[in-house]
Amino acid sequence: MASKAIANSTLVLRIFALLFLAASIVLMATNTVKFDDGSQASWKDIIAYRYVIATAMVGFVYTALQIPFAIYYVCTEKRLTRNDCLPEFDFYGDKIMSFLLATGVGAGFAISFEFKRLLNGFANTSLLDRGNLATGILLGGFVCMALLSILSSIGRNHTSNKGFFR
Repeated sequence: MASKAIANSTLVLRIFALLFLAASIVLMATNTVKFDDGSQASWKDIIAYRYVIATAMVGFVYTALQIPFAIYYVCTEKRLTRNDCLPEFDFYGDKIMSFLLATGVGAGFAISFEFKRLLNGFANTSLLDRGNLATGILLGGFVCMALLSILSSIGRNHTSNKGFFR
């Protein structure tokens, strides 16, 4: 029964993570502003925003690759455990992805808040506001991935019966 709940939770969290990451990518990719003098700025002009979108893209690809395995796990209640390869990949992959997404969230919020503080009403900050929104949605993807990291730890122990330390 616990295995079924873990399998279902894993699939739901992977789908939510995929949706959060896709929304963050779309919001950031369409993030441009036109100033009164006719000049334009976009997310490409701020290096930290490039990092935010890069982390979201890497997380999106990883999550999209993991969803078929999660569907198989829900449908069959069995893991593809050839030589404990997939539980190990899930364990380490989810950890690395959650840390990567966390750094993207940190970079996005840091640059948005610092630039807004420095500009303090002198310029149009809609680019930063939208970047902040995209980073907030990326935060949702990070939370899903962090929860998946915990579930993959449980799933790894559950399938191998060898514990963390072999």
